[in-house]
Amino acid sequence: MLQKFHSTVFFLFFLGLLHAQTPQQSYFEWTELPFGKEELLQRRTDLIERLKTQNKTGLVLIPAKDGFSYGETFRQLDDFYYFTGLELPNALLAIEIPSGKMVVYTPEMDRRFQSDSRPNDFPGRPLLNDPEIPVKTGLILKNITDFPAFIQAKSSIPILVNNGSAGEIKFASDQYIATPSPIQIVIQALRTQHNISNFENSYNAIAEVRMIKSKAEIAIMKKATIITAKSIMEAAKSIRSGVDERYLEGVLEGHFKKLGAQRLAFGSIIKSGPNSLWPWRILATHYNRRNRTMEAGDLVVFDVGCEYNNYVSDMGRTFPVSGKFTARQREVLAMEVGIADQIIAYLKPGITFKDIRRLTDRIIPKDAKEYMQVGLFYGHHLGLSSGDPNLPEAVLKPGMIFTVEPWYYNHDEQLSVFTEDVVLITASGCEVLSKDLPRTPEALEKMVRP
Repeated sequence: MLQKFHSTVFFLFFLGLLHAQTPQQSYFEWTELPFGKEELLQRRTDLIERLKTQNKTGLVLIPAKDGFSYGETFRQLDDFYYFTGLELPNALLAIEIPSGKMVVYTPEMDRRFQSDSRPNDFPGRPLLNDPEIPVKTGLILKNITDFPAFIQAKSSIPILVNNGSAGEIKFASDQYIATPSPIQIVIQALRTQHNISNFENSYNAIAEVRMIKSKAEIAIMKKATIITAKSIMEAAKSIRSGVDERYLEGVLEGHFKKLGAQRLAFGSIIKSGPNSLWPWRILATHYNRRNRTMEAGDLVVFDVGCEYNNYVSDMGRTFPVSGKFTARQREVLAMEVGIADQIIAYLKPGITFKDIRRLTDRIIPKDAKEYMQVGLFYGHHLGLSSGDPNLPEAVLKPGMIFTVEPWYYNHDEQLSVFTEDVVLITASGCEVLSKDLPRTPEALEKMVRP
């Protein structure tokens, strides 16, 4: 009788395990395609046409991100996401320039959804054999295990990769301590495993395509800008003597998430007093440096942005900790904002960044020139990153989105001010996407003491 009871218990336990098994998941149960397949195809087609215009031929390779996230939410590499809309891990997009053939080489299964020790919690997820992926994207999927034979057959033709900047291909460093990029890892594998040495840079063509934002991209970036503007306004209410910089970061970044942003565009830069005089790279050299307690009379600079649906914002304002600017602080800030206003008024299709630089050379007061940051055009392109691919010599066209940010760093007077806005080039001029965030000295004071 006891043996029968044990057998019954074991059977019920085994039956429970079967029922506890989480059903296998499909790709689109967890995500969605961010853009229509027609737009994604157009992006890839535009890339091919740009490369042909540059007399390029061969095979374009665009890698996806390694599968595991190591503590952070998975975020796809920009180029792979831009041209496929997919979050597939450990995959490769291959585009043959002459024929226009496009194939994604993907693992058969998503290893992030698998665990031999916890099968009931990790149900598995097909990638290669998920019928919805090719239907929704219009892409051909092949097994990543087929890629070695494919690339070996292409070993005699140029392999085009995005170098990350214009110029010669950058190979993985032979230094003892270095951080290779995903592209450098691909190059290293092709060199060592397939003896491929003919690499060319696709950066210029990719930059030409990605610089022009579609209507769908613009809508997402407007949302990211609105979230950032509202969050800066919220954080400004907490500015006062005795509050530290990291507290303001907490208010700002918490509001990002409350309004729907998934992550930061970059580590928030909130710096006050003497800290405001230093670039972020210097401030970030020490683990605990960026946490100064603000004092009356200080200025506090915000250089911050959120990421919404993979697209970023980047905006900046300067606030008085006491709620009132001194006469000198007000004078310098009004001058810096006035320069930004003149740059924005000048922006339109047909001009170049060199034209903008010539303008700034004319309008910056002589006594301020040595303290003004002298970048190519006082700003940078935005999109999937805060340093989106761009060409310095490019003619401005509708759909371009970049920042206008004339810095002022005066170590002689211990005075630094910063205003950064996001602009969209339109058919007749430009639209300031960050226009809802006040920028005059009077308005900034009211934000600190609403």
